[in-house]
Amino acid sequence: MRIHRALPMMLALAVAAALAVPAGAQQQAEPGVAAPAKRPAPAKRPPKPKPKPKETEAKPAPLVGAAKPTLLGQYDDWGAYTASPGGKKICFAIAKPTSAETKPAGRPRNQPYMFISTRPSEKVTNEVSVLVGYPFRTSSEASAEVGATTFALYTQGDGAWIKNASEEAHMVDAMRQGENVVVKGMSSRGTQSTDTYSLKGLSEALDRVAQECK
Repeated sequence: MRIHRALPMMLALAVAAALAVPAGAQQQAEPGVAAPAKRPAPAKRPPKPKPKPKETEAKPAPLVGAAKPTLLGQYDDWGAYTASPGGKKICFAIAKPTSAETKPAGRPRNQPYMFISTRPSEKVTNEVSVLVGYPFRTSSEASAEVGATTFALYTQGDGAWIKNASEEAHMVDAMRQGENVVVKGMSSRGTQSTDTYSLKGLSEALDRVAQECK
């Protein structure tokens, strides 16, 4: 199983100013892109539960001096980007959901994103990760459904990664051929979320990422 050193979750939530991202079917521009976080090692022992937040699900602080991603190309619902945090080049495809639901309805959270990242310096290709927009329930799992196949995701903070890294290539291949992927999870406050991502343009975005980060 591939295990990577965890990045601070603040990096995963860092906002790069004046950068357009896909906005689902409408393809509107939104300033700000969150940088993808590396897959962390699953925690051996769950930490003690923290007191329930009094306000919203998550209020991340931006990381000062975060590397600003550069748009390589926009392909329908997916954008291809490159950045060099810490001087190490990374490339990633990113999308936000075309449909985002919570139960109970109307619970506040930050914008969810899905990333597929490549980091040549670490020999990592097409690592799938999700920022769900709230802190996951401690020690909980999430899931990603592509067609009739469901992939288990493990969670840390507000991020999720495929639990069995050996299935990652299969998941990416399924996404290249699929119509959408549905990500489900539960927040620390018991909010259930269901986010549907269109896969239109994903193959082209991944091909551009592969070209840039060989």
